[in-house]
Amino acid sequence: MNNLLGFLLFSFTINAALIVPFINVLYDLKFQRPGRGSADFMGTINSIFNKLHKKKAGTPVGGGLLIIITTTILFTLVMGMLKLVGADIQSVYNYRQEINVIFATFILYGLLGLYDDIIKFFGKSSHLIGISWRFKFIVQLVIGLGIGWYLYYNMGISIINIPYFGVIDLGWVFVPLSAFIITAFSNAVNVTDGLDGLAGGLLMISLFALIILATSILDTPITLFIALWLGGILAFLYFNTFPARITMGDVGALSFGATLAVTGLLLGKIVAVTIIGSIFVLEIVTSGLQMFGKKFLGRRLLPLSPFHLWLQSIGWEETKIVQRSWLAGIILALFGLWLAFL
Repeated sequence: MNNLLGFLLFSFTINAALIVPFINVLYDLKFQRPGRGSADFMGTINSIFNKLHKKKAGTPVGGGLLIIITTTILFTLVMGMLKLVGADIQSVYNYRQEINVIFATFILYGLLGLYDDIIKFFGKSSHLIGISWRFKFIVQLVIGLGIGWYLYYNMGISIINIPYFGVIDLGWVFVPLSAFIITAFSNAVNVTDGLDGLAGGLLMISLFALIILATSILDTPITLFIALWLGGILAFLYFNTFPARITMGDVGALSFGATLAVTGLLLGKIVAVTIIGSIFVLEIVTSGLQMFGKKFLGRRLLPLSPFHLWLQSIGWEETKIVQRSWLAGIILALFGLWLAFL
């Protein structure tokens, strides 16, 4: 555990040293939030969002890219060092397969998000629409199916642990279910990333819970990965809290949500992880209901979505929403951990 905390602090220090120069690079590249235009979950312009968030114009976007790069490099270096000194590396599944599936998720969803961010800011459209939501959803689902197939056919994972019911073997159904869960979490974190510190803080809480779960099963690659990832999130969050100097962007949100889900699947605790990340679930469910109402019923089912935007519209201050969401996230994380260890 001492070494784990040391690696977490090491990652935090590296990311903290790099993030200010990285912010300056984003300014130089003009990778900043435009002054107008924002898209909801369906890709339509949300005027209420623009009105409430007009002060955020000019904030650099893409903090998730730095975390993806540093976490990947640091993991490679640290694991190489551990092997060199002959450290005891334990893993529940095949070591290389664990690394393959984690970083395939981490990087592929990050690339999709980066492409979306680039299209938003440098594409022909003057609005923050980016690539179409249908195309994005299809690509997410295809990658998710690939990840689910790899988990099932290559790693032999087909079980989930449901509290009070025990372990259930899903067989081949595990593949499409995994794709759905990964895609849902990827979009959930993306939808939640609308207020300064909201998604980053909830990710921080979720990763602290996940590192406890990973430590309990003595899986070195997963535990180390979470520790290095968490160190990057902590450094990012310092500059992401209100008023934010940098935001995560789709590059981070899509990647981190999907990787959160894959980590839960690897640990066999996806039900517990869903409870730990319940605020993310609430955000995507409200957005999904609104999308369903507009698409199939021709009317809104909710006054406004996602949930945090509705709270803003009724007069809640941004910092109040974020802080209370963090508190709720802590309670939900404790509840999820309690269920996971039943």
